[in-house]
Amino acid sequence: MNGVNGVKNIMANGRGVVVRLPRYTRLAEQRQGYGTASSILHRLPSKEECREIWRSADAVCFDVDSTVIVDEGLDQLASFCGKAAAVKKLTVEAMQGGIEFRTALRTRLDLLQPRLETIQKFTRANPPILTKNIDRLVDALQERGVDVYLVSGGFRSLIAPVAKMLNIPLENIFANRLKFYFDGEYGGFDESQLTSKSGGKADVITWLKKREGYSRVVMVGDGATDMEACPPADAFI
Repeated sequence: MNGVNGVKNIMANGRGVVVRLPRYTRLAEQRQGYGTASSILHRLPSKEECREIWRSADAVCFDVDSTVIVDEGLDQLASFCGKAAAVKKLTVEAMQGGIEFRTALRTRLDLLQPRLETIQKFTRANPPILTKNIDRLVDALQERGVDVYLVSGGFRSLIAPVAKMLNIPLENIFANRLKFYFDGEYGGFDESQLTSKSGGKADVITWLKKREGYSRVVMVGDGATDMEACPPADAFI
């Protein structure tokens, strides 16, 4: 199950299902510094535990690219800039844990060198396409009193429109920030953001639990960077 299908499954039966499929075993085997695939999957909650956690969660953190929206934002930006193939390869390696996330991010952006004007033109020309029924899911969670967050290795400037479409407060976005010089030239990215490094999503959830006092947090996503957030997330879909 990927993040998109996981969201669809939640909408269908109102319950979460733990990921234990071969694709994630391969992702786990490729990750560095987190043990064997069997040890990683062993620490995930059981199917029944995951369902119970979903029903009683007080916060849900969603990955964005290929989960809340159907595309990979940085890959789309690369295509817009005419550098799709090179960036796509690095995106796949980063999602699978084959390359340190911050290194992959820096390399992709160095290839793109996006100007502020380019980002503005891109966002106007490419409004986000939401995953089917994600708006209904977010509405249902919020009506239940569950806090919803967008936690992404992508960029806040590309994710803010998604949050607005889903009525998620902008302060509930945890993502990277592009930097620009006074003339609009690309100036790097803010490496102080938790999401700019491997393990960053786990750090965000740890911080949220400490700040907000959440007892049950669910992480929903489609890559190794999402899986490694459980724990501290109490369930992963």
